[in-house]
Amino acid sequence: MFTLDPILSNDTHDLGSFELCRLLLTDNKTFPWFILVPQVENVTELHQLGLAAREQLWNESALLSNWLEEVYAADKLNIAALGNVVRQLHVHHIARYRNDPAWPKPIWGIGETVPYTLDEIEALRRRVAEAFAADLLP
Repeated sequence: MFTLDPILSNDTHDLGSFELCRLLLTDNKTFPWFILVPQVENVTELHQLGLAAREQLWNESALLSNWLEEVYAADKLNIAALGNVVRQLHVHHIARYRNDPAWPKPIWGIGETVPYTLDEIEALRRRVAEAFAADLLP
């Protein structure tokens, strides 16, 4: 039984599931910030996934990354699995711009969090559902 870490659950909006990962939107519109969480219990590190799951994670990461490049036209994508606060394996995908408030530093602890409105979340849900119609599970 897979359970999402309470911190991730509290700080994000669930956008659906790929074959392996939950797709989450971090509730801070200062940065286009999405997270993939492999739906595998008790995994904290990439190497703990089996080979097929690691390949699936990277496939889903590439799918999300391609979409982020297309939609957000960022100067750089930051992709990282840190886990210093949330031990559950999760991979951040953040679109970065040379003029964002943290550039070129990491985004953690920079500025105030600006939450999405309900309308913005629903618009992003629709956009994601349309873009990944063949990949998101019902």
